[in-house]
Amino acid sequence: MGAKQGTLSIDSDNIFPIIKKWLYSDHDIFYRELVSNGCDAITKLKKLDMMGEYSLPEGWQARVDVEVDPNAKTIKISDNGLGMTAEEVEEYINRIAFSGATDFIEKYKDKSSSDQIIGHFGLGFYSAFMVADEVHIDSLSYKAGASPVHWECDGGTEFSMEDGTRDTVGTTITLFVNEDCLEFCNEYRAKEVLKKYCSFMPTEIYVTKKDTDATETIELSEKREDDVVLEEIHPTVETKEDGTTETKGTERLKIRKRPELINDTHPLWTKSPNECTKEDYIAFYRKVFQDYKEPLFWIHLNMDYPFNLKGILYFPKINMEYESIEGTIKLYNNQVFIADNIKEVIPEFLMLLKGVIDCPDLPLNVSRSALQNDGFVTRISEYITKKVADKLSGMCKTEKEEYDKYWDDIAPFIKYGCLRDDKFCEKMNDYILFKNLDGKYLTLPECLETKPLDAEGEEAQEEKATDEAGNTVEAEVISEPEAEGEEAQEEKKEKTIYYITDEQQQSQYIAMFRAAKMDAVYLTHNIDQPFIQQLESKNEGIRFLRIDADVTDAMKAKTSKKAEKELEEQAEKISGIMKKALKKDKITVKVEKLKNKKVASILTLSEESRRMQDMMKMYATSGMPMGDFGSEGETLILNAGHPLVQYVVSHEDGENTQTICEQLYDLARIQQAPLSPEAMSRFIIRSNEILMMLTDK
Repeated sequence: MGAKQGTLSIDSDNIFPIIKKWLYSDHDIFYRELVSNGCDAITKLKKLDMMGEYSLPEGWQARVDVEVDPNAKTIKISDNGLGMTAEEVEEYINRIAFSGATDFIEKYKDKSSSDQIIGHFGLGFYSAFMVADEVHIDSLSYKAGASPVHWECDGGTEFSMEDGTRDTVGTTITLFVNEDCLEFCNEYRAKEVLKKYCSFMPTEIYVTKKDTDATETIELSEKREDDVVLEEIHPTVETKEDGTTETKGTERLKIRKRPELINDTHPLWTKSPNECTKEDYIAFYRKVFQDYKEPLFWIHLNMDYPFNLKGILYFPKINMEYESIEGTIKLYNNQVFIADNIKEVIPEFLMLLKGVIDCPDLPLNVSRSALQNDGFVTRISEYITKKVADKLSGMCKTEKEEYDKYWDDIAPFIKYGCLRDDKFCEKMNDYILFKNLDGKYLTLPECLETKPLDAEGEEAQEEKATDEAGNTVEAEVISEPEAEGEEAQEEKKEKTIYYITDEQQQSQYIAMFRAAKMDAVYLTHNIDQPFIQQLESKNEGIRFLRIDADVTDAMKAKTSKKAEKELEEQAEKISGIMKKALKKDKITVKVEKLKNKKVASILTLSEESRRMQDMMKMYATSGMPMGDFGSEGETLILNAGHPLVQYVVSHEDGENTQTICEQLYDLARIQQAPLSPEAMSRFIIRSNEILMMLTDK
């Protein structure tokens, strides 16, 4: 072939500068595109060999070589794939945007699968001009009688093409890197980029730095056919004083530095789950995510229909607030890295996990940086969500002990997923766990089950009970329902779930619950408040109440109608005393006869008011005062059977009444929420004064 000059055939005016500068958002992506092209060429040659249209040479091994030369400011990317003839260079290179992969698939669509053909657009080669002032191609086609071809282009629309000198089938792309991008000629930077994009490409990729002085010493037995031997190093023999000899060292060779293999051609996700061991999954996790901790468990995705999708999702140990959790889901297309955390494919809540997903069917745009065909991508996203929900629900059904063990770590992730994805929430509704007062993990249906009496029967409930603090409390048989039927009462009880947000703060309420043989669950994470509202909206009739939202009938001592009337009269009187002493006209005061005689006062805040208060705090700016909003919905409950309460009733104008009222109120407040700095100071001073009274000083 004689030398040829020509003009690149461009389908749209001024497209070349756009390709060079704007087609790809990251300049380092040229490595991915050119290496992918090399892998494609090799895959095509293998397919031709399988179809009997070509015979691979004996000893042929597929490989792509990347050679960086910082001195010459060049990068060479070579493959031993099917190569190109001058006519194919004319067709695939000079005509921008004509896809060689598309043409190949069309030609052999009845004989081969397109699964491993990476390129679909024909623009990847031109990503080289993002970093190079000039690009050369040297190629020799596999076709019988083909002549080598050499192609050059300096980044404009002009090219030159002539006979080349390559003597082996394949292609070498040489980039003459511009001054702004010389970092890519650095061996370590090149390896970094290649490991980012090409760590799992299906063809072995080797990287080397062109340096005639770089050598390494190896054992003679480790020599390979392609090693260039520079020097033989023989062992030394030393003669000792006693006449004996000692041999030091073994026979070695000094060879030119070997290229480094930087990829794994058979990553774990390409294998069947039954071929993989626990050790395999953990080793892969540590290698890909550089995380020394073991993941809790994982899900191996393996789907062929209605689309091809494989991958592994790992559940890492989550031990921090959910907002600060940052996972990594790496998306691949035929083992070629595309990007991290592509929100169109990966449901938002799954981005808290770590994992890899490989989907050859992804409808990528020409730069592979964005997705097309929203309907198809949505189906992929929904499938991934379904598989995660299936795995979790399956564990809850068949491996409940393991599921219980993991729950505290994965709960924020699952709850966040329920908030962000309605379908996930529906699937997980009956497999969300709640830890109760005894440390047992219960599902939502189990929390709503009617609890049977103790084995000793109702008689046991009539005996004295003791709370955790050792206080004796009264117990009673629950009376027959009056206004409502027994079934209605039971239904009402089943629909209410009491919960704890701070075990230490609410310890007095917990003790009262235990003494009353009532149960509650721990919801201490900041995601729990929006989460329980979500559950209430999804499960009609279920109501979550914080343990301090009210005093239930089970905590009150049995009273006659006459005693109830007396309590009402006491409440009216003591309410006036408390309002005057506390200077709070709006406070609601009740007097109840509680089973636990050691409790003097407690404060309840209605669930609605507390949720509104939490919401106001969340949306308030840092400098915005909250005022007394928290007092709305508060009820101070005084125990009619406690001596301090009786003292207040009988000593309305007593010397210590003011102090006792203030102390009863603060003692009740401190059980529910921290006191303000000013209130805490007054509480400490008042407590000291009360202690001084005991010493008569």
